[in-house]
Amino acid sequence: MNEQEQLNYKRIAEAIEYIKNNFREQPNLDEVASKVHLSPFHFQRLFREWAGTTPKKFLQYISIEHAKKLLTNQQATLSDTAFETGLSGTGRLHDLFIRIEGMTPAEYKNGGKNLSINYSFAESPFGPMIVASTPKGVCYMAFEEQEEKALTNLKVKFPHAAMERKSDLLQQDALFIFQNNWERLPEIKLHLKGTDFQLKVWETLLKIPMGKLATYGTIATQVGNPNASRAVGTAIGSNPVAFLIPCHRVIQSSGNLGGYMWGNTRKTAIIGWEGAQTSSEI
Repeated sequence: MNEQEQLNYKRIAEAIEYIKNNFREQPNLDEVASKVHLSPFHFQRLFREWAGTTPKKFLQYISIEHAKKLLTNQQATLSDTAFETGLSGTGRLHDLFIRIEGMTPAEYKNGGKNLSINYSFAESPFGPMIVASTPKGVCYMAFEEQEEKALTNLKVKFPHAAMERKSDLLQQDALFIFQNNWERLPEIKLHLKGTDFQLKVWETLLKIPMGKLATYGTIATQVGNPNASRAVGTAIGSNPVAFLIPCHRVIQSSGNLGGYMWGNTRKTAIIGWEGAQTSSEI
């Protein structure tokens, strides 16, 4: 790292610390930029390069994490949460949650209350799975060796939902994909909760053909933000539906496989299996 890069890093670290310590004041771009002695334009560009997001987005992430703690740990009201987070009212709190979490603050606080979820366990070519569905579609699918742990992880995602161990047609349609018929993918109904960005990334993953791979950078370009590889990685890491939304087909630009929330050995096996399936079709 040369002298200029060290200076840039120091400025961005200082800006991040300032935002974290002053998020309740909701500082604007001009104010933060002035703290690190840069023009707003230069600061915005530099921040995105180093942090992978804009200062405004970073402030929103910090704010919503604080709001989430207030809603869940202290069961604060929406108006108190908005006030304690530095937002001008519940309307801004609502907009922030819709934009970042893909749900209202009340829905987040309720943790899936009034939501009915069926779940079942199944075997796949890559190990045991749990698959869960709401009346609208499959909401969760994950590889997990132990049923008890799988159910615990599901409940973390939907802590207040009413759950019943029951297989249904939605789940069966989803599991049918392991019979190597991706042409039926459009018939499978998904019920996903995510931010606009996450949904956009997951939708892009669905376009990667079986047997093919893409890089984080490629996905970032396809969602219209070539500099957002890190944010793309975070969105991929939040994928709630294993295999169906093929996050296993995304690797690093270096050729390394990169991470996989259900284990790199399983990722390698899936990539190899899909490669063999498509090769045999030639």
